[in-house]
Amino acid sequence: MSRGLVPPQFPNAPETYNRRFMSEVVRSFSVFLQQINNPGIWRATTLVLTELQDDDSGLETGGVFNHGGFLKITQVNTPHARGSVGTSAVGSVTVTTG
Repeated sequence: MSRGLVPPQFPNAPETYNRRFMSEVVRSFSVFLQQINNPGIWRATTLVLTELQDDDSGLETGGVFNHGGFLKITQVNTPHARGSVGTSAVGSVTVTTG
């Protein structure tokens, strides 16, 4: 596994129902669920991320997105909102040449 987890060993089934066997199966599944639901260190030599969104709209803190060709991580106080481009005008300018 990529996080260095040791997969639980599931026992071989007996010919007839055995309470001890069922307890071992349940225990092994519990260990497995704890391992996959617990975030941990990841180490990889390659990574491909496809169809990343262009902003952090709707992503939880720590989510990954592509912003202008850069891989970014969503942070609480650093928004990358959709449609953040705008234009404005103030007054007018007259140019005369003499």
